[in-house]
Amino acid sequence: MASISYNRISELHPKLCHPKVVGIIIGKSDVKSFPDRKNSGVERYTFGFTIKDSPDFFINVSAWGNDGYINGLSKSFRIGDVVTIDNPLVATKDPEKEERFCPTTPSPFKLLLAEVHSQVYLCVDLDTSDSLQPLMHKPVKDSRDFYPLGDVLANGQSLDGSFINILAAVKSIGEVKLFRKSDGHQGQRLEVKLFDELVSSFPLVCWDREVIQFLQTSVPKGTVIFIADTKINFDRFRNGMAATVNSKSIITVNPDTHEAKLLCRYAQGMLETGALEQGNSEDVPVESITAVYTVAQLKEMCQETAQASYGITYSFLSKLDLNSSVSEVIKTRCAKCMFLVIEGMQYCNNELCPGRGQAFSSITGFDLLVDIVDHTGTLHACVLRSPVAEALLGCTTEQFTHLTNNERIAMMWNFLLERCKIYVKILPSMRTKSGVRVVILACSLADPDEVMQHMLTLGRED
Repeated sequence: MASISYNRISELHPKLCHPKVVGIIIGKSDVKSFPDRKNSGVERYTFGFTIKDSPDFFINVSAWGNDGYINGLSKSFRIGDVVTIDNPLVATKDPEKEERFCPTTPSPFKLLLAEVHSQVYLCVDLDTSDSLQPLMHKPVKDSRDFYPLGDVLANGQSLDGSFINILAAVKSIGEVKLFRKSDGHQGQRLEVKLFDELVSSFPLVCWDREVIQFLQTSVPKGTVIFIADTKINFDRFRNGMAATVNSKSIITVNPDTHEAKLLCRYAQGMLETGALEQGNSEDVPVESITAVYTVAQLKEMCQETAQASYGITYSFLSKLDLNSSVSEVIKTRCAKCMFLVIEGMQYCNNELCPGRGQAFSSITGFDLLVDIVDHTGTLHACVLRSPVAEALLGCTTEQFTHLTNNERIAMMWNFLLERCKIYVKILPSMRTKSGVRVVILACSLADPDEVMQHMLTLGRED
């Protein structure tokens, strides 16, 4: 079978006859509509995307037409797909006009699609498709030309309105917020939290449905991304800087660069130590958590979303090992990365710790893994740390170290197999046998009347 012949993006020219181009889609915009100036009352539809066929060459593609053609074409492929474009029009681009709204490309041309003359379809040449997949991991800008998040914060409002490149890791992906735009169409908004070695949380806002879908399906927590031409603004609501993905932006996932690999090692270290999930200043206030769940319902919630869920459960502590050695109950962690360290050490063993080279600081406190059980199931290895543990037990770590073993056992039985009111944060985790990670935000012995009221409510719902 003869191999298919394609025109390279680097060789495209307006005089080419019936060009055929293949490339991987690295960016794509939402469909938009405009009144047709030539036909009153008629809407014209358009969307654009960017394809790449080599590490150094990529080009923008625009499609115009009626509602059915444009929406049908847009739904036929997504970011990350390899497509063949048959007989596009190769046109000279106006860089000053077009690159205000489209990704900056090295090609002096653009491709235009017409319903009558052009076709776009998923590439059926598997060898070609496989050979283009690695291009998804090659940034479209110089891999060394980026701002660390610390530099964005340090430059502050002097960057307001600028387009810059950012290299960062994904801390969390929020839920899509829907709203009604002024033209009556539905809009959407997604906020992603980024982090790197020096900044623990930085907001990235996305408005385009295509980008939102790409981030939700292809970018799990801890993934390193290179964002080319993200817009930086001073957010007055937050009183701080925020980044926005716009029509010029191209997001590269897991960039194949030296800088990205170093950040990836750090991000994975933060995930493994649980530092991203624990001590999170972004946890919702305990007093705002009001929904009550069984253990089974909490597990079900965790399977339905990749984001943290919060709730109250009236359950029992079936495991609370206060009679273990003090070193198993009270632990010392690095204040920067939450990595376990030996008490008395003046440095952190974690090679990826963002505090390396800085003055060492540590946190010593209760550090327990407890089991929560009710009539619907068990949550194993839930994290119970200071200061929540101190509030529950009614003693400090210093006081605990002076207790006899019998006194510790007596303290343990004050809570073991007693019904408690437990505020929890629960989220998916590939690093636990159960597939979930539970952090106890507050815990106390339950008021019997309150429990009875809850049981009566459950009975009415059943």
